[in-house]
Amino acid sequence: MPAETSHRYGVVAIGRNEGERLKQCLTSAQGADAIVYVDSGSTDSSVAWARNCGVEVIELDMKKGFTAARARNTGFRRLMELRPDLAYVQFVDGDCELAKQWPERSMAFLDEHPRVCAAFGRRRERHPEHSFYNALCDREWNVPLGEARFFGGDVMIRTAALTQAGGYREELIAGEEPELSVRLRAFGWAIWRLDQEMTLHDAAISRFSQWWLRMVRSGYAFAQGRHLHGSTLEKLWIWESRRAWLWGFWLPLVCLGAIASFGISGLTSLLVYPLQILRRMTRLSGPWSERFQLALFEMLARFSEALGQLRFLRDRLAGRHGRIVEYK
Repeated sequence: MPAETSHRYGVVAIGRNEGERLKQCLTSAQGADAIVYVDSGSTDSSVAWARNCGVEVIELDMKKGFTAARARNTGFRRLMELRPDLAYVQFVDGDCELAKQWPERSMAFLDEHPRVCAAFGRRRERHPEHSFYNALCDREWNVPLGEARFFGGDVMIRTAALTQAGGYREELIAGEEPELSVRLRAFGWAIWRLDQEMTLHDAAISRFSQWWLRMVRSGYAFAQGRHLHGSTLEKLWIWESRRAWLWGFWLPLVCLGAIASFGISGLTSLLVYPLQILRRMTRLSGPWSERFQLALFEMLARFSEALGQLRFLRDRLAGRHGRIVEYK
């Protein structure tokens, strides 16, 4: 590993009411040249604890809407004021803990691959055994190795590339990382998923209602991303949006119409859903009970995603920005 990779990066952490998770996050970032923590209206002791650690703390103006994108941009600007010489910035969510070797290994990779602007590794759930919803998140984080279309909330990125792209789009209430990824790749940059441990994440989702709200937020992000880049060659979230509309909106209307027109016999139209679940089960791997759970929740997600799409449509027609959807 080249020696010059040491001490050339800063960390921007963002969070709200993360408590012990934030302590683990900031402690894991202590090897950085500079650390900036951006707080979005915490009512716990997060701000005081971060300041006591000697971390640069920024409290976002509560008069403006909170978004992760706004928090990251604010933190990055302050980081560049403190250390304009830094080549890399590690973004990390306040409920994540950085793996010890990740910064050095990701920077070494970026040093060796000048075409790559951003690198991310394996984000794992800290407690996948605590709930099925946590396990779903852990499965979601395990994306293929190699060149990638998008990165997520935890990423090591070149400061020059982020500046070139103009940072995150602050009005996005979710999905700001894929949207930035699209713009970075439009500049000719590449994004890479490394075979390295990167972060431990604590989703802390124990209830169906939390999972449902998270999927509503995903649906909103799909709609917003499609609005911004769906008509370009990128075709961002076209398939995901169509899928949500089909299974979560149009087919339910068709089924209701069939029931209204044909009575009890119209109920057979609802068989399209269990048949689709069975179809997905045959394409998944693992025990059949696990396949059933995964396929069932994939289908349920279409309804919450459709609700998110409808919320975006409502906000767009009203000419207003969406409000952040919190599930913790």
